[in-house]
Amino acid sequence: MAAMHVKTYFDEVGKVAQQIDVAGIEKLATELKALRDRGGRLFFLGVGGSAGNCSHAVNDFRKIVGIESYAPTDNVSELTARTNDEGWASVFVEWLKVSRLTAKDGVVVFSVGGGNLEKNISPNLVTALQYAKTVGAKIAGVVGRDGGYTAKVADACVIIPTVNPETVTPHSEAFQAVVWHLLVSHPKLKVNQTKWEAAVR
Repeated sequence: MAAMHVKTYFDEVGKVAQQIDVAGIEKLATELKALRDRGGRLFFLGVGGSAGNCSHAVNDFRKIVGIESYAPTDNVSELTARTNDEGWASVFVEWLKVSRLTAKDGVVVFSVGGGNLEKNISPNLVTALQYAKTVGAKIAGVVGRDGGYTAKVADACVIIPTVNPETVTPHSEAFQAVVWHLLVSHPKLKVNQTKWEAAVR
């Protein structure tokens, strides 16, 4: 049974890779290049496993792509203070306000569902994106399922295909990493060599 799960899982990985929206990823690369060209900053938003992905992506976009990038979940003191004092739904939007988000900047959401106010799922993502729209910041996402609120308002959004409803979360979070690693190695975006690739030359 366990061996069957392993094979099935990797079969699903192959199907996701074959079905993913290549044009959507290319559009995202173009948007990110335009953001860098205008001197904009990039803010990565995510919760749970996606928050961990945001932290890693911040490193890669700063170091490899040369875009000033941040993730509010990296500041655990501010995150927990705001959650405690103001509530979970406003933690990201208030962080973006203090960061003086502008129309030059961009917000990237990593999420399985993309936020849904009606179902009270990741309302902090929704309120942050609503604010981003009011200041004219660009919105991007790498999300699963139907993409929720993120897909509805994003300027560029990659929806990870659902090949099995039972494995939406692991595939969505895993392919967030696949997509952002593709982006930071994209010829439009990569400006600095990574260590191991440089070491073999």
